[in-house]
Amino acid sequence: GTMAMMAFVAVIGPLSRHLGLLPWQAGLAVTAGGLLWMVAAPIWGQLSDRHGRRRILVTGFAGFFISYLAMGIGLIAAMHVPMASWLVFAGLVATRGAVGGFYAAAPTASQALIADNLPPERRVNAMASLGMANGVGLVLGPALAGQLAWFGLEAPLYLTTLLPLLGLVALWKYLPDAPPPAGGRRGGRSLLTDPRLRRPMITAFTALFTVSASQIAVGFFVIDQLGMSPEAGARTAGNALGMVGIALILSQLVVRRLTLRPIPMIRIGMSVAGLGFVSVMLVTQSWMLMVSYFVAAAGMGFVFPAFSALAANSVQPNEQGAAAGAVGAAQGLGTVLGPLAGAMLLQLTPGLPYAVSGVLLALVAIWVGLGHPTDDGQHPDRAPGPDSASN
Repeated sequence: GTMAMMAFVAVIGPLSRHLGLLPWQAGLAVTAGGLLWMVAAPIWGQLSDRHGRRRILVTGFAGFFISYLAMGIGLIAAMHVPMASWLVFAGLVATRGAVGGFYAAAPTASQALIADNLPPERRVNAMASLGMANGVGLVLGPALAGQLAWFGLEAPLYLTTLLPLLGLVALWKYLPDAPPPAGGRRGGRSLLTDPRLRRPMITAFTALFTVSASQIAVGFFVIDQLGMSPEAGARTAGNALGMVGIALILSQLVVRRLTLRPIPMIRIGMSVAGLGFVSVMLVTQSWMLMVSYFVAAAGMGFVFPAFSALAANSVQPNEQGAAAGAVGAAQGLGTVLGPLAGAMLLQLTPGLPYAVSGVLLALVAIWVGLGHPTDDGQHPDRAPGPDSASN
């Protein structure tokens, strides 16, 4: 799933130029996927609590495949048949939004599935394994798309359609069926405002907000701060983002061997990531930029599995899907607002998005541990919510 998402992002720029779309139209199409992800994640989570994880994963991936198929057919048709640019734009926004909405089922139900089958003390390690798989997709998706682009812009579109189909087949064949969690939530109450999830949701939002802001900032930073041409800047930005995937994989390999609980892991990870982002302000050469991004991503490799485990440890077994969905919505909001904030801060000075990201991460790292220097998933605030008590 991650490979397909990132493969498309890697070619949206050239595709937009070929089809006569403006940069803001391409950006809005990508944002549509994030918005629908944010809206759909809590819904998928609640449905998985009521109907079981396998059914939701298979349904979500089926919709993911169909949406990507429709998007690929539309874009390939637009490359060969003259179409009005507004029609191409409208179709891209609609299909990309559907892709994000259906894909939201995958991380939401996957995290709940881990929480269903593992005790609290083992969840961080398992979430790290899931994150490592996403890191591999983060690296391989753009790399494969870039290599396939040698055969034309259509080739990456075939890849983005094939990968969801392979995922759907794998889920259908290898994921065993299981009944919904005992006492699955039937009241439909969202956990978006549940105080038990305040810390993991704010952590998730901050992490994705800063990561998304840095992704939008890097291409402009290398041109404005390092004085590179657009072509050289694109290569350098691509190398820096490639280091992100490598660092995520390596750091989550380390996390799998650790026994730290979620709160200390969040504090360590955010501190390291904050240092990485702030160090970008001192960059004068491209290799320094790659080192800074590597450090920032290594810290995030600690944060991502930790906030997922913290959410799972904060709720009852019959609320795992709803909790994962609420955290997914916070992540989606971060991916929507982060690029907008990064673009606005860039207009003031190229290093400002990184300074703000570092400060935000430091503040959340301090706040998240106040009163809770460790976390064992057994705090009093884990008491059942109203829906749980009524089931």
